[in-house]
Amino acid sequence: MRTVHIPELGRDASCLGMGSMIFAPERKELVFELMDAFRAHGGNLIDSSEVYGGGLSEAAIGMYLAERDCRDEMIVMDKGCASVELVTPDNIRRAIRVNLERLATDYVDLWVAHRDNPATPVGDIVETLNEELAAGRIRAFGGSNWTAARIREANEYAAAHGLMGMAVSSPNVCLATPNEPWWPDCTHATDADIAWHTEAGIPLVSWSSQGRGFFLDDCSPENTANADLVRVYHNEANFEKLGRARTLAAAKGLTPIQIALAYVLNLPAPTIALVGPATVGEVESCVQASAVALSQAEMDWLALRISDEELEAASA
Repeated sequence: MRTVHIPELGRDASCLGMGSMIFAPERKELVFELMDAFRAHGGNLIDSSEVYGGGLSEAAIGMYLAERDCRDEMIVMDKGCASVELVTPDNIRRAIRVNLERLATDYVDLWVAHRDNPATPVGDIVETLNEELAAGRIRAFGGSNWTAARIREANEYAAAHGLMGMAVSSPNVCLATPNEPWWPDCTHATDADIAWHTEAGIPLVSWSSQGRGFFLDDCSPENTANADLVRVYHNEANFEKLGRARTLAAAKGLTPIQIALAYVLNLPAPTIALVGPATVGEVESCVQASAVALSQAEMDWLALRISDEELEAASA
């Protein structure tokens, strides 16, 4: 599996990260099957949060790491402070302590603030996270659902004060452009954001890379069974993207959801796509998609930047 280097960790992370929202100790057999399959393909980044199953995800991950004796092999990305008002120095310290207790480990490789609080000075957040770094409780950190401007501000503060800055940013990155956030106070990476990350070299850790089911076979304007999917993704442009993904998938012997994942992983910025497979077969599908190379013309066509005729001319 391809990798993305995270300088602050001094390590390479797999370009796919295993999402763990469905993980729980009572699903141990499934968790172990999914993680074993993921690791067999070179996957080494596992994502969790204190709010996934009320901490059950973290507990299941801790069980896996201990029983498989693979803690040093894995990059654990854990998150805390899932509400804006929680992003304060005291709550960050509390969240990291709770993360570690549930994971039953001494450190989190990559700790990520699940939201941002613009009312908290970014310097206070950076200082607090560097204190946690010095204490050995975390090894690097980042922000989920932070704007590119706040990530840049944090790193400028860190550079000016001789501190570590944000190692990663974790917004939604997807071929389908949301009408509004799936959850409150979430961010979607725009073309301008991706261009900045490309220039800065700061990895994007994308959540909902496959559009939460928008690119499945049964998706259509007439299928309104999933109210959230309708609210967030149903619009004319996204259905045109879905149609193009289906066309390209048929030509390449893939599925539309694999094309959607390949699109994210072919962006110019260093990108890690978080995926949430529920079966070993879905793990295999994601791994296959991660190896797909798309041309710039195909990328532009999928994003509706060029027409069918321009794609044909570029492919001639």
